[in-house]
Amino acid sequence: MTTTNTTAATTNNTAINSSSKNVNQDPGSYFIDVARQYSSPVCGETELEPTELNTVKGSGGFLVVSIDKLSVKYTSVNLHGHDVGVIQADRPAPEKRHVYYFEIYIKNAGAKGQITIGFTNHTFKMRRQPGWEANSYGYHGDDGNLYRGPGTGEAFGPTFTTNDTVGAGINYTSQEFFFTKNGALVGAVYKDMKGLLFPTVAVHSQNEEIEVNFGKKPFAFDLKEYERQETMKQQMKVDKISLPPTVSYGLVRSYLLHNGYEETLNAFDVASKSTIPPIYIAQENGSGEQDIAYALAQRKALRQLIRNGEIDSALSKLREWYPQIVQDEKSATCFLLHSQKFIELVRAGALEEAVHYGRIELAKFFKLPGFDDLVQDCVALLAYEKPHQCSAGYLLEESQREIVADAVNAMILLTGPNVKDAQSCLRSHLERLLRQLTVCCLERRSLNGGQGEAFHLHGALKLNSGKRAKCSHL
Repeated sequence: MTTTNTTAATTNNTAINSSSKNVNQDPGSYFIDVARQYSSPVCGETELEPTELNTVKGSGGFLVVSIDKLSVKYTSVNLHGHDVGVIQADRPAPEKRHVYYFEIYIKNAGAKGQITIGFTNHTFKMRRQPGWEANSYGYHGDDGNLYRGPGTGEAFGPTFTTNDTVGAGINYTSQEFFFTKNGALVGAVYKDMKGLLFPTVAVHSQNEEIEVNFGKKPFAFDLKEYERQETMKQQMKVDKISLPPTVSYGLVRSYLLHNGYEETLNAFDVASKSTIPPIYIAQENGSGEQDIAYALAQRKALRQLIRNGEIDSALSKLREWYPQIVQDEKSATCFLLHSQKFIELVRAGALEEAVHYGRIELAKFFKLPGFDDLVQDCVALLAYEKPHQCSAGYLLEESQREIVADAVNAMILLTGPNVKDAQSCLRSHLERLLRQLTVCCLERRSLNGGQGEAFHLHGALKLNSGKRAKCSHL
């Protein structure tokens, strides 16, 4: 089967919605916003992570912190319950992810082995063990108990002592704290704390000494395997939802039709003929299967030309088959085509020709509302010996060709005799479903106080590539 990419429109809603109001006038503007997303991608939400201990906020009278701010030692003789050497990380645990985790290595269990690992919030009193105050959880080494707020411990796991490695993590998907010992999972408990949480450690008897690992060194616990297993638990819940075969096959088939993947569509039909009943696409906004099959051969040919970087040939075919699409030389679709021609010249190293072409074609869009930033990014490619590595290098990715091909595909569908709504030409049923899934995941994260990982299609496909190889063509 032909390998294809799902348009970036399925992964973000904010920028795309901004162009939806004017999409009936120029559907190409929708794909301009899709292209713009790649200049500042949202897929990898970056948060600062803890890297060391916060020596400013710790209970300094009862512990000594190493120069690298990763080791602590209790140097006093504790006389009271509040003579605790407790210290938080320099930053809270990042939240917009599936899991956060850190570990401690116990160099010396000291006189009593009253070492604790856990999480606390910013209001936590820095003279108490984690778990002895509200808004704190702590796994304690001397008794193996878990303390969470009231100060009363509950049986949880084994004790830990000198040469043990103990870890603490947050599973944002299940809303649980989990703890490990020497690379093995000890257990998990429901996380009823809200807001930002700081990785926290404590020492409480003479000569206790620990070293903290925020991820600079490999963990004793296999965090990637844990994440994989937790994700598969979620996947198993989804797999239990039964759908008629015609629903999923119908979604895939409509996707192939919508985007003009004729060869893949034919192979798909042959493969499913003996097992799947006839598939009919229900009409939506006056658009049914007959409409999305409109001009299939021509849409396939144009997509292939654009994906090969043959923009001159694509423009020639458009002028022959659909002159109305390129009639307005300052339309969003024309901009995408001309900018892609410029990009292909840069890709080929034909810089003088690119400059000449830019002065003729790109100059038409300079200072026009909605084009400025992308024109500047195109021109910026000329300034670098290795344009792939510059901030505008996203324009040289294959995904940029896909966006141009999607825009042309949508414009051709819009010329169909029965189309009543431009929105139906922009996205297939499958892409709209994925957009809805993204919204639902973001809503769930909002209900969890902004904690947890958002849905990203490419990450999901990568995770399931071994189990669900058939999805790779999406």
